[in-house]
Amino acid sequence: MLKATIKQVAAEAEVSTATVSRVLNSSLKVSDEVRRRVTEAIAKLHYEPSAIARSLKQDKTFMIGIIVPDITNPYFMEISKGIEDTVGQCGFQLMFCSSDENREKEGRLLQLLGEKRVDAVVIATAGGNGRKIESMSRSGLPVVLIDRSLEAREDLKRLDLIAENNAEGAFMLTKRLLEDGHTALGVVNGPSSVSTGRERHEGVLRAMREWGIEHPLHVYNGDFSVEGGIRAVRRLWQADQKPTAIVSLNNRMTFGVLLELIRSGLHIPSDVAIASFGEVEAGRLLKKPRLYYIDQQPYDMGKRTGELLLSRMNKQDDGVNPHLELFSHQIKCML
Repeated sequence: MLKATIKQVAAEAEVSTATVSRVLNSSLKVSDEVRRRVTEAIAKLHYEPSAIARSLKQDKTFMIGIIVPDITNPYFMEISKGIEDTVGQCGFQLMFCSSDENREKEGRLLQLLGEKRVDAVVIATAGGNGRKIESMSRSGLPVVLIDRSLEAREDLKRLDLIAENNAEGAFMLTKRLLEDGHTALGVVNGPSSVSTGRERHEGVLRAMREWGIEHPLHVYNGDFSVEGGIRAVRRLWQADQKPTAIVSLNNRMTFGVLLELIRSGLHIPSDVAIASFGEVEAGRLLKKPRLYYIDQQPYDMGKRTGELLLSRMNKQDDGVNPHLELFSHQIKCML
């Protein structure tokens, strides 16, 4: 069955197509009688307005593109949920993309979102696409960086950023272990190619310097993945000197760390203490793990991102002054 056209609706209601368009757009220039006839014609013919035609006329698609490094990570899904709950009230929908921590794929996704004419872009970048992201922003497209900043270049400081205070959180986490007497620390870090990896690692090093320790016993790059956490434990336990505590700077890596420690027959915290940047719910299955973790706020970050997007898209702010917001942390202990 062919879809009804606006011309057929106009003929049925005995009005012009322009009048039908005015009714669809809730114009006040239409009498109640005409509005009734058009509405009845739409219902009779089961007419559905073309979203594409409407977007071309309004110069809006009501779509917001979101690129995250791992679409299966609950942290990024919580952020996305906060965004959706905020912008959805104004008729916007989200288009999700996962870069898989691959900068080449991320570049292709940025190109795709541009071709789809999205009204804004939110990105937790895998790194390496700073010029392309900055160019999209300069073209007038609202771009908000979430969780991760770009390369340290002066012309990129004009972009909006909503993230965590990564260095301070990692500092607090490491300090807690040091206060408990653990000086032989193993660190499972994220990739240095992204800001979260660099900043959290620096927070660990700052805490150790303040404690009079030059460097951790071992540092392993876990790539923000479960598999990376598993490999980290295997590598750490191959060393002659084993750590008495592990700082894992991402909850996905921490899950891998816990899996491998338990598989190896080690007990937490009697054999090795754990501190995690982000809660790992699986830790609650352990008996008295005394697992320290940073209490993150991804949903609140998403809500703030959504509010900022609406402000930018409604041009309530000219965008000359970028918005920078860093969420602070609290340390909690899973007893």
